[in-house]
Amino acid sequence: MSDHDQLLVIVDPVARRSDGESVRIAKDVLSARAEAKICLPDSPEEFTRALARRGSRHPVVLGDDRALLRTVTLLHRERDLAEGALSLVPIGPPDALEIAHALGVPRSTPAAARAVLDGVVRRLDLLVDDSDGVVLGDLLIPGGSAVRALGGPTTSVWGTCRSLVRTLVRPAPTALAVRTHRLRVEADGVLLADVDTPVEGVSVRSVAGTAEVTVHPSDAPARHETARMLTVSGPDFRYRADGRVTGPVRRRTWTARAGAWGLMLPRDAAP
Repeated sequence: MSDHDQLLVIVDPVARRSDGESVRIAKDVLSARAEAKICLPDSPEEFTRALARRGSRHPVVLGDDRALLRTVTLLHRERDLAEGALSLVPIGPPDALEIAHALGVPRSTPAAARAVLDGVVRRLDLLVDDSDGVVLGDLLIPGGSAVRALGGPTTSVWGTCRSLVRTLVRPAPTALAVRTHRLRVEADGVLLADVDTPVEGVSVRSVAGTAEVTVHPSDAPARHETARMLTVSGPDFRYRADGRVTGPVRRRTWTARAGAWGLMLPRDAAP
């Protein structure tokens, strides 16, 4: 582990405030076996500066999914994701660590810290958009504060919500009808939907270096496509990526990048 015996341990401010004991355990495990420089930023700006000054040290983030996403985004914008890898020791409530655990990061603090020291680098896929944003997990278009992913891209989020409404309110009032959207969806130049065909939404995830796209028409079966590039356009729409809502935008293109970044994981992890 000569490449990783010098660590830059960045403790996310939220992790420090919410679970100081787990932070202490992680620092003890890492410092016992490696030369670890500990950084305690008090703001996102200080977090950014600490990461930028890492030099040759291996970055280790103590925090939740948002801290991981912030780190990957910063490294991507530095055009430094392809070099080396990073580590995450997950600290936070379970609903703030869904992405980390889905990628294979251990749930326990000591196990995650040991993976930093004894694990292997796994190259992971990424969706990158034309505004230099990144997506680690699932993407939902449109996305709003009331919409969240319930299953994979083959599950219609909007259909699930409609079924729930029918169960709770009988008969379902017209005002609760599922909202449709006018979107143009192109996957590698193949037109999957146009603005004259209402859709309930689009769901996307990275699979084997490509974007697996599912379009949910309002009056037809879901349509699936695998592509390297996805472009969505139409009237102002929002999208939800990694639990965050972005927009409104009128056009956005996402490109799938295979093995774009490296994450230290246990040797037996299978993300």
